[in-house]
Formats: sequence, structure tokens, C-alpha cells
Amino acid sequence: MSHSYHYSRRRFIRDVSLGTAMLAPGLSTIAAYAASEKKLGIALVGLGSYSTYQLGPALQQTQHCYLAGIVTGTSAKERLWAEKYNIPAKNIYNYKNFDEIAHNKNIDIVYIVLPVSMHKEFTIRAARAGKHVICEKPMAPTVKDCDEMIAACKKARRMLSVGYRLHFEPFNREMMRLGQQKVYGDIQQVECGNGFRLTDDADAWRLQKSMAGGGALMDMGIYAIQGARYIIGKEPLYVTATEEKTRPDIFSEVDETVHFTLEFPGGAVANGVTSYNKNANFLKAKAESGWFELSEAYRYGGMVGATSQGPMTFDPNMNQQALQMDDFAQSILGNKPVTVPGEMGRQDIKIIEAIYRSIESGKREKV
Repeated sequence: MSHSYHYSRRRFIRDVSLGTAMLAPGLSTIAAYAASEKKLGIALVGLGSYSTYQLGPALQQTQHCYLAGIVTGTSAKERLWAEKYNIPAKNIYNYKNFDEIAHNKNIDIVYIVLPVSMHKEFTIRAARAGKHVICEKPMAPTVKDCDEMIAACKKARRMLSVGYRLHFEPFNREMMRLGQQKVYGDIQQVECGNGFRLTDDADAWRLQKSMAGGGALMDMGIYAIQGARYIIGKEPLYVTATEEKTRPDIFSEVDETVHFTLEFPGGAVANGVTSYNKNANFLKAKAESGWFELSEAYRYGGMVGATSQGPMTFDPNMNQQALQMDDFAQSILGNKPVTVPGEMGRQDIKIIEAIYRSIESGKREKV
């Protein structure tokens, strides 16, 4: 007998924000209400395509935070954004005077949307300026960098989150639920892949290891790794990986296509592929008594999912970024644990480092 999954926006927002009204004991009802009504100001650091086409528009849909400021090195972007979003001059910064943001009470959160090589510097500077931080994925080039970022935020008593938007997207949340709650029994195998064909002139910084930290694996493969982790609900112990390079002239510094196998406690295995030279976008799980999958898994919208019992019928076009930023704002306002903390970003980099070691050694490597 087949059945579908129905999920309303209202119920989803309720579930995502579950517990955020539970503020610290001793706060009066009036104070709790005031906190829930407060909106936190976000400053976007770096106004590239993701900020322009995703985060800026998403911040027009958020309920608990708003676009308060920008940080850019381009004066033309300053004028464009100030006019479009009515941002006052006092809330506009560049990379040199960024530290002055410490004196701006309108800005509570800094969202770092820069090339990967700059994530650590601006996370640490933001924390020292007394701001909470969202850092775009991948978190940093190395685990050591991640450790320094986490330590800086802890020292400043500021919250740190990584831009894992799919933790707030209903199809991916259903994959988490089905896997971690063992709805179809123990997970036996996960198949995951994410990639696209990078044209020669697109985002040149992605082809420079000094700026990107790595290639397809760092940029796109991290979604597939995340998918395997949040379905199985455990951390991989071993990895075996190989790299395929058909365009060495373009991918002279970074990886082009990577195949990897992650071995999890209990015997579950995840087979993954990521590429800058071929399209891939799937997340599939086989369990003891059934299967579930997303044939469109990682996009900004338009997800498609099914299980061995029937299709998933969630809203495929909910604004992931708005839900993500609202959830972080509610963590701050309610003093509750961050849903996607820096430690989660660190773990992905730890796995990625092991994958690169396996490519280099040609052997199975311990994570």
C-alpha cells in the first residue's frame, strides 16, 4: 500500500523552531515575548552571486532577522545594495575598516560569503568584534583552521554556524528522519552525488587551490558527504577514494572528479561522486525493509523525493536560506544550541582531508 508524505509550511516552521520559545528559566513572560519579537541585524560579507541572488532576497522573507549591513570591496556594489535594500551608510563597510563593525549595535550577526581561504580571517575578526557568525560552506581549507575559528567564537562567547541550508529543507529533513529513526530498518547503503560542469571562465577563484582549498570535493562533494552523514546518523570510520582528471589544463591545481566510499560503524557504506566536469544531484538510501531517495537533492528549490511506499509531497520551493538564517537568529535569541554548528563544518573537513589522503596514498585511510 503506497502513501505520501504531507507537510505544511506552518508545521515545518513550527518543527524547525521547536524549543526556541523555551528561553532561560527566570525570564518573565513579557521578556520572553520581547525576545521573540526582536529581529537581529545581519551584515553580509562579500556580495558575490550567492549573496546577490540567494541571501539578499531571502532576508526579505525572514521573520527573526533582517539585512542590516554589507561588507564589500567594490564601491559600485555599495551604491547598488544601499539603494536596493535601503541600507544606511553607517552600516556599510569594506574589508579594511571591517573591524569597526564592533561599534555598530544594529549588526548582531555577520554572514561570511567569501572565497574559502578568507573564511578563517573574517570569522575570527567578526568574533573579536563581538558578532555572531554564519560562515558559508566549506568552513575552511583545513581542520586546523576550523579549530581556530571555533576557539575564537568560544572565547568571544559568540555563536558560530555553517551555511548548511539543507538542514532546514523539508525533503532533506525527511531523509534525516527516515534514516536516523530507522523507519525502514538499519541503513545498508547510501549512494550520493553532486556536481556540475564548470566552464573555463566561471568563478576563476574556484580553480585556484590557494583560494578555494580544493576543487569539486570541497565545493560540491561536501553536500554528498553531509547527506550520507545525516541519513546514517553516525560518523564514517574509513574512506577509500580515487580522482579522475580529464581536463588537466583547467584543473591543474584542484580536483575535477572524485569517487569515494565511506565506511560507517555497523557496516553501512556510502558511495559518493562529485565533479566539476559532470552533472550529478542525488541522494539514495537502501535499508533493511525499504528505500528512500531524492533524485533532486541539493538545489535551492525543486526537490524531488520518493520512498518504497510512495512519493514525498513536501513544498519543493520553501526558502532554505530564510529558514536557515531564522533558525540561527532564534538560537541566539533563545540561547539554545545551534542546529548546524562549527563542529559540524569541522567534521566535514576532517572527512575531506581523509579523502584527499586516500587519493594521494591509493589506500584505505582512517578518518
